[in-house]
Amino acid sequence: MGPKHMRMCVGLWNSSTHGQSVRNLWPLSDGVVVFHNSFTCLVFLCEPFSLVSMASVLESAWQYLITHFSDFQLACLGSFFLHESVFFLSGLPFIYLERLGYLSKYKIQYEKQHSCCSEQIYMGMQTSLPLPPWIVILTQIIFYFILEDFVFYWGHRILHTKWLYKHVHSIHHEYATPFGLTSEYAHPAEILFLGFATILGPAITGPHLFTLWLWMVVRVLETVEAHCGYHFPFSLSNFIPLYGGADFHDYHHRVLYTKSGNYSSTFVYMDWIFGTDKGYRKLQALKRYEADASNKQKS
Repeated sequence: MGPKHMRMCVGLWNSSTHGQSVRNLWPLSDGVVVFHNSFTCLVFLCEPFSLVSMASVLESAWQYLITHFSDFQLACLGSFFLHESVFFLSGLPFIYLERLGYLSKYKIQYEKQHSCCSEQIYMGMQTSLPLPPWIVILTQIIFYFILEDFVFYWGHRILHTKWLYKHVHSIHHEYATPFGLTSEYAHPAEILFLGFATILGPAITGPHLFTLWLWMVVRVLETVEAHCGYHFPFSLSNFIPLYGGADFHDYHHRVLYTKSGNYSSTFVYMDWIFGTDKGYRKLQALKRYEADASNKQKS
């Protein structure tokens, strides 16, 4: 039996009914041992981490939430605090790194920041246990991404028409060199307008509240990353096809006013289909050409 399959069991059995203490050593199965006295036994199994054990932890935590808080508190206040916590905790580290300059070589734009112009259902969502199967959760979130990308693209593109850009969307574009917390810096009308794309999927499917919260966390992390201003070797856009990321959206902020292109939210298929990423792709081709020319000169 290798160390990866080792299981250790520690048991505690005290004060027998006859007032005697008998200590024995019981082997149960491969590598499993129980130390026992007589009366009570406490067994801890140390197993390799698995989705089953993670699901058990999540269900225990969820049980605590639905026991101590009402559906209204969870769906409204809980969602609000979850959003704000993920938003600021994921965005603030980039400000810290920006000030210290530790990751300056990964910065996309080097200019300083500047402005330029029982089954309980609540609102169609389940809150009770058991939590949905992971396949259901993942399928719903993938659906939310696809739908959100489609709706967000057209809403964002409309915001870049002359009048709406001038009176609404220009506030978000005051930062031509974005950083994480600028992801939600926008006109209230824009927050409502584009926020519709994010809630449309859950509104259609009526998911479990856990699924909604997970979708919120993933979506906020994605938008903070897209505005962070850094392109790392481990950025998701280097590994996931059609994922936009910071480099893609940074171009959108760099090219001002109404013809910037790169209107997509998470995945860039809509820009590719409608040709609104041509400027970005030309810039990427130019960068590759210059990199190849530099490498040839060095060699």
